[in-house]
Amino acid sequence: MLTQEEALDIYKKCGAYLEGHFKLTSGLHSKYYLQSALVLQYPDYAEKLCSSIAEHFKDAKIDVVIGPAMGAILVSYEVARHLGARSVFAERVDNVLTLKRNFFIEKNERVLVVEDVVTTGKSVYETIEVAKQYSNNIVGVGALVDRGGGFNTELDYFPLIRLNIVNYEPENCPLCKENIPLVKPGSRKI
Repeated sequence: MLTQEEALDIYKKCGAYLEGHFKLTSGLHSKYYLQSALVLQYPDYAEKLCSSIAEHFKDAKIDVVIGPAMGAILVSYEVARHLGARSVFAERVDNVLTLKRNFFIEKNERVLVVEDVVTTGKSVYETIEVAKQYSNNIVGVGALVDRGGGFNTELDYFPLIRLNIVNYEPENCPLCKENIPLVKPGSRKI
């Protein structure tokens, strides 16, 4: 299992720990952005990071791993591969997260929810609700990165990297006041 320092070093080596002025998927602004796609494009890194999440849940008897599209599709697949489970992903239809493509979760299947980067946890909460439509056996939540945005759950929660990055409401953003150009690198339209 990778340590937090080793995992964060992978993000830095891939140029995926960015500094600037970013509009996050949550709508918040931040000086830092973690672009997991830049890391996950390398199968060796994806395997190392996701196997570390799988290691945490190895005794949980997971049947299916689910993550929200786009960012967690590869995370779901790779964690599921290591757990010997199925991988599905939820995607937005009219801005509501749902299962499509004939994906399913059986009533008694044990489910692990995964995400690449968690800030407020909105996508994670939504993904948990999608899974609960099918199964009451939501076992835990795994993430590559927790930015420290206040996500809370009673489930077994394992972020491989746990940071404490300051986020700003747009109206109180010091980066906006400094006229630093705002960039929105995420995949969700907000």
